[in-house]
Amino acid sequence: MQRLYPLFFVFLWSTGFIGAKYGLPYAGPLSFLLTRYGCVIALMTAVALATRAPWPKEPMQWVHIGVSGVLVHAIYLGGVFIAIGHGLPAGITALVVGMQPLLTAVGAGWLLGEKVSARQWGGLALGFIGVVLVVSGKFGDATLGAMLWPAIAALLAITAGTLYQKRFCARFDLRTGSVIQFVPTAAVTALGVIFFEGYRVEWTGEFVFALAWLVLVLSVGAISLLNLLIRSGSAVNVASLFYLTPLSTALVAWLMFGERLTVLAAFGMALAVSGVYLVARAK
Repeated sequence: MQRLYPLFFVFLWSTGFIGAKYGLPYAGPLSFLLTRYGCVIALMTAVALATRAPWPKEPMQWVHIGVSGVLVHAIYLGGVFIAIGHGLPAGITALVVGMQPLLTAVGAGWLLGEKVSARQWGGLALGFIGVVLVVSGKFGDATLGAMLWPAIAALLAITAGTLYQKRFCARFDLRTGSVIQFVPTAAVTALGVIFFEGYRVEWTGEFVFALAWLVLVLSVGAISLLNLLIRSGSAVNVASLFYLTPLSTALVAWLMFGERLTVLAAFGMALAVSGVYLVARAK
């Protein structure tokens, strides 16, 4: 069963773009995320208390878990939602964030002492080429402009967050750890709402559905799987899975919204999957 965790994670993580597509027309990007974080904190606090989950005993563990949460959630998701909410195509956003495995490979050797083999480097490069081919047709959809910067910030944050968590707090209880991660995440996001956006949410059926999906499936399901993968695998192997996210997103968009998949995109998917296989199987 554990062998299927990476596939479950890729699928669940990719549906975040679908949730954003449904919900962002009815809320500001940061308002959407702040509402989501509040729901997650309430839910996971109740779960932690009901199951008597253990809380970290050392104060620095609280700090480390909180910092990883701000990087992986507040800055990463904030950057992605701001970029998409202001018109940057999801494909281009996915391409920018898709550089994460390459950055992680560099950081893993420097910060974690992980050795990246030649075969893994080849797999990372092959995966990146595949992602570029999949989203290559999106570049004419909009001018990139300043909206690239939130996506770049998201890229740097998810890379730093993965490395930081692997280095300082790879193991923690998923129930209490989620609360500790999302409380500072909500605080940082609230500051963004106050100073840059103003709270704006229209409680339509579409928004409620998107919110429920992102809270239950993404923030609870996918994030728990990500924490498990970081705990049990190398940073490079975990990061390589993010190559598959835009590919899975493209497939879901094709099934749900009829978005066309070109032959070039299908070839790119095959390359990216092969790249991730090389990274995961390299010794």
